[in-house]
Parts: sequence; C-alpha cells; structure tokens
Amino acid sequence: MTRTCTCIYHFLVLSWYIFLNYYISQQGGDQQKSKLFLNGGHWKYLTFLNLLLQAIFFGVACVEDVLKRIKGEKDIKFMTTFRDLLFTTLAFPISTFVFLSFWILFLYDRELVYPKALDGIFPVWLNHAMHTSILPFSLVEVMLRPHCYPRKKKGLTVLAGASIMYITRVLWIYSDTGTWVYPVFAKLSPVGLTAFFSLSYIFSAGIYLLGEKLNHWKWGDAMQPRKKRK
Repeated sequence: MTRTCTCIYHFLVLSWYIFLNYYISQQGGDQQKSKLFLNGGHWKYLTFLNLLLQAIFFGVACVEDVLKRIKGEKDIKFMTTFRDLLFTTLAFPISTFVFLSFWILFLYDRELVYPKALDGIFPVWLNHAMHTSILPFSLVEVMLRPHCYPRKKKGLTVLAGASIMYITRVLWIYSDTGTWVYPVFAKLSPVGLTAFFSLSYIFSAGIYLLGEKLNHWKWGDAMQPRKKRK
C-alpha cells in the first residue's frame, strides 16, 4: 500500500474513533444511561478505554505519516518508535483482548458482560463498533506496515503495567461503591477474582506474542530489534 493510501486509511480510522468517542460521550441524557455511567463514568469500562486508546494510536500514526512526508524517516525516529511501542504493547493486545473476551463471555452468558437490557440503550451497530470492528482495524494495521517490537521483557512489562492500573481501578471502584464494573465479577470469590485477573493477563500476554509472530510472518526480521554486541 502506498504512503498516500496509508495516510488516508489512518485518517479515516482516526475519524471513526473520534466519532465513536464523541457519540458515546453524549450518551448520558436519560435515566438509564446516567445510571449505567454512575460510579466511574465511561472510563470504568475497558471497552471505552480501548476506544480512546485506538483514537490516540491512530492520531499518532497520522502525525507520523505527515511528518514522514515532510521531514523524512530519519528525522522522526522518536515518533516512529513511539508509534510502534504504542501499537505493539497496548493498541493491538488490548483491542484483540476486548474482542475475544467480550464475545466469548457474550456467547457463554451475555448477562455476565452485556445484559440484554443494554440492547435498549445501545443500538446494535454501536455494540459491533465497540466490540467487533476493533479487531479488523488492528489486523489491517499489522498487515499494512511493519512494526518494531521491543524486547519481550519490556513489551510484557508495559502490558502488565497497564493491566495492573486497570485492575486497581476496578477494585477501587468496588471498594468505594460496592458495585462491580462487570456483572461477571460479582459471581466470583476472592480466589476466583485473583485467578480471573491472572488468567486475563496471561491471555493478553499470549495475544502480545501472537502479534509479534504475525509481524514476523508478514515482514520477517527487518523490524526486529538488533541484539547488542558484547
């Protein structure tokens, strides 16, 4: 894909995510929606945090596209490195995790993650915009151009840090309000919660490694970090 097409693609996806974030931010007018966003607002849900994350990533990608055309690749190495770090450690793993975890739980028992009552609050298209289209956009980005993955230790540490921050927020909201962010958490014992959060991180780490494999399969070793000489 040419650079021009890449720029256009990033701009269109960025516009889509900006629209979604704006549209959702306006959904608090009636009593049902206001109740849904109590005790933490939109940002207690990983789904909405992911939409914000994707908007940030594609915004960075757009800026990097423009600077590359103006200044050339050598003069914007920092921006390219930041773009790759953001995509490889957060944007791809989290979007894929949201897609897979949501639909697995939804198909098993939707009341655990997206109760049927929400169908009257969010239209079907918005549900798929939040939980389905996020994966194709990430996969297209993998196929669109190579991304330099950091060392595994660094990449998994960044992902672990983000996971711990979100889990801490979920627990803080529960301790402050007595209400769990997702219904599934109310079904679990403390041991069950510990296992759930631990397995969720392991699952996310597996997705991170899968992304690295996909990048290698598509682009080879060209974008892998070089080992330092002794």
